[in-house]
Amino acid sequence: MMTSQRTPKLTPRGAATRTRIVEAAANLIREHGAAGTSLDDVMAASRTSKSQLYHYFANKDDLLRAAAWQQTDRTMESQRPELDQLDSLPALRRWRDKVITARDEAKDLGGCPLGSLANEIADGDPQTHAVLQKCFTAWASPLLTGLTTMRDQGQLRPDADPDALAEGIMAALQGGLLLSKTYRTSRPLARALDMAIEHVESYSTDTRKSVIPDQRQEL
Repeated sequence: MMTSQRTPKLTPRGAATRTRIVEAAANLIREHGAAGTSLDDVMAASRTSKSQLYHYFANKDDLLRAAAWQQTDRTMESQRPELDQLDSLPALRRWRDKVITARDEAKDLGGCPLGSLANEIADGDPQTHAVLQKCFTAWASPLLTGLTTMRDQGQLRPDADPDALAEGIMAALQGGLLLSKTYRTSRPLARALDMAIEHVESYSTDTRKSVIPDQRQEL
């Protein structure tokens, strides 16, 4: 399932060309940053001409907004199916484990592609700012849906606020990803997500004490 980004109606060939441009831009931005990626770089990487690029995108900001949606789709897809099954505390921990495993496999190199892009362009024009908000909202939506389900099914107390809890988990995720990149270890990310999930657990209607597996404590 993809995010709710709005794309123009195109012929199959036109859609393929646009996708190729956006994917090339997203790859270059991830490696060099938004400031370090020029439209000439994108044209060369996507094997397109200036007239083709400007047929699909009004300017670099327009392309950056499309790249933000691309990064969102890629990130969410990498966390599935766990991301779409967050309707219990064990499910939250399975998603947490998948995120940590991905960081370990990447040897903690690079940060969050969407977070890094947002750090560069969030202070730009209002349209770009709005798109970034929608991207993060889309990413957090499975968390919000799962936490709402947990509350409605009685797994969490009625006073649990799914919006606040989802936002807290996303903040822990972003901060943890930044520190894991800085320290070259997934430990800060693991700790941040564990603390966020433990906060969710504080609203649990199950009074039995949760046991965190030993391997989590060793991260």
